[in-house]
Amino acid sequence: MQFLKVFLVLGLALTVSACSSKFKTYNGPEVTQVLVNKGERKMYLLHHGEVLEQYKVGLGFAPGGDKKVRGDGRTPEGDYTIDRRNPNSQFHLSIGISYPNEADLAEAKALGKNAGGDIFIHGRPWKYRKGGRDWTAGCIAVTNREMQDIYAMVKDGTPIRINP
Repeated sequence: MQFLKVFLVLGLALTVSACSSKFKTYNGPEVTQVLVNKGERKMYLLHHGEVLEQYKVGLGFAPGGDKKVRGDGRTPEGDYTIDRRNPNSQFHLSIGISYPNEADLAEAKALGKNAGGDIFIHGRPWKYRKGGRDWTAGCIAVTNREMQDIYAMVKDGTPIRINP
């Protein structure tokens, strides 16, 4: 009888932990582009121009204008690619944006500065829960639940356009 109780408790624990996994699956239409409109604070996941999902986003702590150098608090503007993912991000989950590109590097070099890097779309961990709307160092932030969906839907190699 004791064995049965232990078995049931372990089974229940495994079932509950499986339901709360941060890794989801997605079997819908392919996301062919990510579009971010900074002025609207919106991000759209598109399938050949059709909006599949849209999200409210937070940006860098100084959101106006294009990112120029490391530490300026701006979110980049332009055409990039989703180029990596971090399942162990301190920001719940994250997918990387290929910033800086050659033009970004040249612009920063002309200023005698470092262009920076490590720009991601990511969630919002507990310690940043009260960070206001625009709180990142230049990244694009969504809720953790939304990030779980985005992480499942958006594949490496997907183009992303970030508009002013």
